[in-house]
Amino acid sequence: MSVSNITATHPAAFLLVGIPGLEHLHIWISIPFCFAYTLALLGDCTLLFIICSDAALHEPMYLFLAMLAAIDLVLSSTKLPKMLAIFWFRDRKINFYACLVQMFCLHSFSIMESAVLLAMAFDCYVAICKPLHYTMVLTRDLITRIGMAAVARAVTLMTPLPFLLRHFHYCRGPVIAHCYCEHMAVVRLACGDTRFNNIYGIAVAMFIVVLDLLFVILSYIFILQAVLQLASKEARYKAFGTCVSHIGAILSTYTPVVISLIMHRVARTAVPHVHILLAIFYLLFPRMVNPIIYGVKTKQIRDQLLSLFQRKDV
Repeated sequence: MSVSNITATHPAAFLLVGIPGLEHLHIWISIPFCFAYTLALLGDCTLLFIICSDAALHEPMYLFLAMLAAIDLVLSSTKLPKMLAIFWFRDRKINFYACLVQMFCLHSFSIMESAVLLAMAFDCYVAICKPLHYTMVLTRDLITRIGMAAVARAVTLMTPLPFLLRHFHYCRGPVIAHCYCEHMAVVRLACGDTRFNNIYGIAVAMFIVVLDLLFVILSYIFILQAVLQLASKEARYKAFGTCVSHIGAILSTYTPVVISLIMHRVARTAVPHVHILLAIFYLLFPRMVNPIIYGVKTKQIRDQLLSLFQRKDV
């Protein structure tokens, strides 16, 4: 076998199409996405500012919420600026290594977000089922270790992908039929044996979603059992109230994932651009909604937000 046949070559840059078949509507499509991105930025930055500036909010629940807001900021800012550049200025070119970095950030921070949502479910479980041991269980040291474990898991699972993609020969051209660098969209351009990438990508996605959701569901089964044993309706209502924001975040994160997976299978052949629109929606919708959910349903954050605006009025 000659050296030229085994030497991996890749283009200096990829070209991102945007949303195939809807290029003439890019300007109009960009309006709701730009609005959602602006809301996500304002919401997440406001949450981080309130939690960091108020020492009374340096408790486990709010520290996990700060982690979630920071992750959401990275996820939305990794994707949306380049996407809007495609929609507004037709700036489709992205450097090969910048594409790999974008792909790594999108997938790894999505895994981190899933881990933080699981940690928040654990926080709800301890607060309701083991209230007397709450401060002893959820110490600052444990919260730090949970955060480090979330980062380590994501980085460990996603690090192989950029190195694998770097060694492929991209004989199918540099054009990615997407508006951001997603693992499988890049793999489709590669020649050679890509079975490991296909299997590994699906296995990681299933492992994260199934495992984390399973533990979240188990947490809420124990929470439900504990709440139903409470004597008064007022106590039950208060206990459920502590979990409402987290349930909303779980639904806003995982519901679009399920819808996207279903539509990806059902509508991709008939309407190729549908799965791309849903993928954008899946990555952007939770980032926009989570700050609103926690801002409206969490009294301490709502009070701090109101006092912040009142100080500005004065």
